[in-house]
Amino acid sequence: MNPTYAIGIDLGTTNSALAYRRLETEGAPVECLAIPQLVDQATTEKRTTLPSFMHLGTAAEPGAPDWMGNVNWSVGEYARRRAAELPGRTVAAAKSWLCHSRVDRHEAILPWGAPDEVEKCSPVEASKRYLQHLAGAWNAQFPDAPFAEQQLVLTVPASFDASARELTHLAAREAGLPEHLILLEEPQSAVYAWLAQVGNDWRKQLGKNDTLLVCDVGGGTTDFTLVRVEDEDGDLVLRRVAVGNHILVGGDNMDLLTAHLAQQAFAEQGVKVDAWQSTALWHACRQAKEDLLSPAGAQTHPVTILGRGRSVIGGNISVDLNKQQVSDALLEGFFPACALNDRPQRPRLSGFRELGLPYEHDTAITRHLAAFLGMHAEGDASVRPTHVLFNGGVFKSDIFKNRLMELMGSWFGAVPKLLDGHEDLDHAVATGGAFYAASKHSGGLRIRGGTARAYYLGIETAGLAIPGAPRPLNAFCVVPAGMEEGSEIEVPGEEFGLVTGEPAHFRVLSSAVRKDDKPGDLLTSWTEEELQETDSLEAELPAAEGVEDGYIPVRFESRVTELGIFELWCVSTLTDHRWKLEFSVREE
Repeated sequence: MNPTYAIGIDLGTTNSALAYRRLETEGAPVECLAIPQLVDQATTEKRTTLPSFMHLGTAAEPGAPDWMGNVNWSVGEYARRRAAELPGRTVAAAKSWLCHSRVDRHEAILPWGAPDEVEKCSPVEASKRYLQHLAGAWNAQFPDAPFAEQQLVLTVPASFDASARELTHLAAREAGLPEHLILLEEPQSAVYAWLAQVGNDWRKQLGKNDTLLVCDVGGGTTDFTLVRVEDEDGDLVLRRVAVGNHILVGGDNMDLLTAHLAQQAFAEQGVKVDAWQSTALWHACRQAKEDLLSPAGAQTHPVTILGRGRSVIGGNISVDLNKQQVSDALLEGFFPACALNDRPQRPRLSGFRELGLPYEHDTAITRHLAAFLGMHAEGDASVRPTHVLFNGGVFKSDIFKNRLMELMGSWFGAVPKLLDGHEDLDHAVATGGAFYAASKHSGGLRIRGGTARAYYLGIETAGLAIPGAPRPLNAFCVVPAGMEEGSEIEVPGEEFGLVTGEPAHFRVLSSAVRKDDKPGDLLTSWTEEELQETDSLEAELPAAEGVEDGYIPVRFESRVTELGIFELWCVSTLTDHRWKLEFSVREE
């Protein structure tokens, strides 16, 4: 394969984008693709971002075909706009659902809570359709450079575990993207976007032992990453040394708080907003929030929803939101002042809860940041970032950036430095992906670090059974943190019994903080903060011929693909049998 372009794809929770750079052309710029999409029922325009929304049409809605010929559904700007009018027919936040292990992400569950008559789709299917749209837009504009033949990078949150990465890869493959595509962590991609701007001058801003905090708050998630500058044989290199856990707090939560303020304003007018209108209000407040937080935004912004029934005035109903009120509420709700030793609050949980997205109970991003820096402490001291790079649409508003910088200044006695460079929060991740794809093709600068997490197998202990009590579980390390992509290891240690010939339940755990565990280490105890259980796997492995017992002794071989996906091979010590376990999804 001789690709002509390096392509970076940002498959975002709220917006997606595609950037590209021509290979074999020295000094070629990174450009953003203009993506055709419906912006009204029969109007198509090109935009450099594709809203990650899908509108499911109705029989009563004529629905002129979009530029790709779809009639029953559309993605992009029109779908985003329709969300405020028909929330029950709008798929949103599919990316957040991809990493929600308590639902079957192959099942048609979106829009979540939609009426039975709506033909739903799965999170994987929705992601596939966004990627198909991007691929179609590319092929329409570059017919001589087929999308599937280019050097492709698809970005994912740094906090995505092995199964969420595999699901993203699956959606990409079903969309027709090539097998050789690469997954890249979004905070790293943001750093690559900065490197694309400053080139070799990056060493003038970052020096030996400097620590860069990448603070990424997007539409659905918050990601923290630490990148350290190290001296390697007299040359400065960048190494990713820590990532945070998956934090489901972002712009969507801010939209919801804005909708709550609007709902209170409606109540003051004697208008009661029902459940359907609340969902519509959430979508309607997305644009209101962005306009009000803009430096050039007006002091008030109207929010309108459709009236319903006799309890409200017929037709549309509207209230005005105040810029200062919204700004103050969002700042104190998501970026409150706190101490470095503060931690996210854990309220007492209700015994019953809906199965929607597991949003964080504590929305204070500042406390999550304090916990992240403390979690990756060196000795008794929290990590002190010397430099900061902001990423994600939330930071289009300076009030949030300023609050975090002031807060870190109070924590450490000095404010970290902001990296110099032109800030393009809408396209940075896609741009960085394209730059990385080009660098990988040419052997240029790369951030080092390997896997962000260590992975463990849950090993049930032997011994006498106790009625009603599960056997204790040990954790056997099979992938260490920092294992390089494209590498494989034979895991040392004792043999374990593998169930074959009948259905079995395989459990996997991971850790973003246990950086010293080695393959073959067996943990008998740990805290919730240290290890989290990721997706388990229900599978029936083929029985080994000539082996009577259901348990067959095995050792393990681990591989981390170029995609950053974890593969585990169980190798029999009695026969020449090998079984591959892929911890990707739960299909129930």
